[in-house]
Amino acid sequence: MNLWFRLLLMLLRRPWRSPVSGLSTTVIRLRVWPLDLDFNRHVTNGRYFTLADVGRMDYVLRSGAFRVALKHRALPIVGDVWGKFRRELKLFERFEIHTRMLGWDHKWSFVEHRFVKDQRVIAVVVIRGLFRGAKGTVAPVEFARSLGLEEKSPPLPQWLSEWSASCDGLSSTLRETEYSEPQRKAG
Repeated sequence: MNLWFRLLLMLLRRPWRSPVSGLSTTVIRLRVWPLDLDFNRHVTNGRYFTLADVGRMDYVLRSGAFRVALKHRALPIVGDVWGKFRRELKLFERFEIHTRMLGWDHKWSFVEHRFVKDQRVIAVVVIRGLFRGAKGTVAPVEFARSLGLEEKSPPLPQWLSEWSASCDGLSSTLRETEYSEPQRKAG
């Protein structure tokens, strides 16, 4: 099923879904459809990242983060994504996506999506994202304050801090090489 249809279904169900606090876990239930599959007849790796978007939209709507984004006329931006695949999902199988905020730093918010089937975690997707408006990046602490959370993030796991630092390192390397390599003429 196309992502847009899943998103529309999630939005249509929204009035019956209760609001949650900013550090709560939201759960959506989905099914594997033919367009989710690769040549091995299981969900393609990239589809997990796309499905995580639907889970994240549910979280943003239910937690009230969308109100802060609207106030700043900001759009969500995914900066980096990490995935761990443990088991496969096959055609027509039902599964859930459990989404929760892991924490934040001065710039980034860290969100985890656990793909669960039969009470087993079959995949995990973690994103490092932000909201950017006309006046620049909206600080995660602004969201925390507006959602009634403490401004200080819950402690981030060591692996998450190290991953974030490695993303910063890669970004620096890309910027350096982008501007230091001679421009090649298209020929």
